[in-house]
Amino acid sequence: MKKKVLLLGASGMIAPNLLPGLEDIYDLTLADIAPHPDGRSIVHCDVSSREQVRAAAAGMDAIANFTVVRDHPEQSFHVNTRGALNVMQTAAEYEIKKVIHTGPQFVRRTYDHDFDIAEVPPVLTTGYYCLTKGLASEICRTYARAYRIQTISFLFNGLGPRPTQRAGDFPPFTVVWEDLQHACRLALEILEVPDCFQEFNLLSWEGHGKYNVDKARRILGFEPTERWERYFARNVNDH
Repeated sequence: MKKKVLLLGASGMIAPNLLPGLEDIYDLTLADIAPHPDGRSIVHCDVSSREQVRAAAAGMDAIANFTVVRDHPEQSFHVNTRGALNVMQTAAEYEIKKVIHTGPQFVRRTYDHDFDIAEVPPVLTTGYYCLTKGLASEICRTYARAYRIQTISFLFNGLGPRPTQRAGDFPPFTVVWEDLQHACRLALEILEVPDCFQEFNLLSWEGHGKYNVDKARRILGFEPTERWERYFARNVNDH
């Protein structure tokens, strides 16, 4: 029997791109306040409403939260922080033992000058996005440990489609959709993670030598689905 997974933020910028790698494996319930861009059936769910999250999550085996508001001074708190609280409280109430959470990579700009960055303390800024997502991360960590909810948090900086031809330079922290789909499958299948909560840098190519996915390799068994660096290789005779 397929695992039942509630996908929150299903109509946003990220979740629609995950369906090709998830919908044949899991019984997905797509939930959002906006229509799906591809016309898929949606359960109306405002993540800032505890009652709506509870209704959508009934009978689920896992919750994947891809909701986000970045710059609005009020809605960023209600969606990013209160939404995370609603998800974790609902998971605790229904004894849902798997949650996928997402957030921004907090160490870019601070560590771009350095190399071999794997696990370093997050560097929060004063922006609504980082502050509200930072609070959300602490909420998820607290509930995960208190109720033994296996919670995997993926940290992004750039997301997008796979390259299809020789490309220009690439930013030092980017994940392609196929790799994120793969990571989500690993997160949904792993039985447990240390301390019930772990954050993972997620990126597709490490050729820059700055950031790496060593922690995701070690705990989740993650590897990029292709050697994406080949799209950025240059012939030594090129001018």
